[in-house]
Amino acid sequence: FLVGDTRHIIKEAAKKSCFVCYKMGASITCCETGCDRTFHLPCAPDGECVTQYFGAYRSFCWEHRPQQTVQARPSQDNTCSICLDTVENKISYKTMACPACQDARFHRHCIQRLALHAGIGFRCPCCLNQEPFMTEMLTMGIRLSKRPPSWESIQEVRPLGQRHSRCDAGTCLCPEGREHTEEEGPWQLRLCSSCAAEGTHQHCSSLGNSTYSWECSTC
Repeated sequence: FLVGDTRHIIKEAAKKSCFVCYKMGASITCCETGCDRTFHLPCAPDGECVTQYFGAYRSFCWEHRPQQTVQARPSQDNTCSICLDTVENKISYKTMACPACQDARFHRHCIQRLALHAGIGFRCPCCLNQEPFMTEMLTMGIRLSKRPPSWESIQEVRPLGQRHSRCDAGTCLCPEGREHTEEEGPWQLRLCSSCAAEGTHQHCSSLGNSTYSWECSTC
């Protein structure tokens, strides 16, 4: 966008209210012809809206979002293939399925986290299908990362279960250094809510006490 275009978008968004939180400044409009629902990007999950992070970057409200069409599977334990917790017994915004094996079920937030963590190695966690699976997930609004899988990082591999404990901010402001952390206050370490592979001191990224999630620049 040109500077003028950006200013126009901001000006128009200021006039529109989000149908999820009802506050002004909603800059995203459903792409369905004739639908005038607008929403904030952070409100999309609560409103069960979908934004496709490819091509024209289209967005849809809960009524017009793309729907998965998978065959009904035989009666099985309704568990997420990623976290192993219970999922709904039907496909919905929050419960998704693999279009290839028609069997894997997973929470939307689980498959989103896996997508950012797996990067270019993203595939079905059950049948390991990649192309149709990735295309379906993109269409359903899952955001992918173009980086290599985090487990192939050239950084030193930490022992299983050991929490990341270093500030990775561009400029660390802590006088005790990047490795110093505290339970509370400005030097409390916040981990990326998507990959948990990077962290920042609260003060180094200007995070307030009421900020409960933070994403690294890669995610």
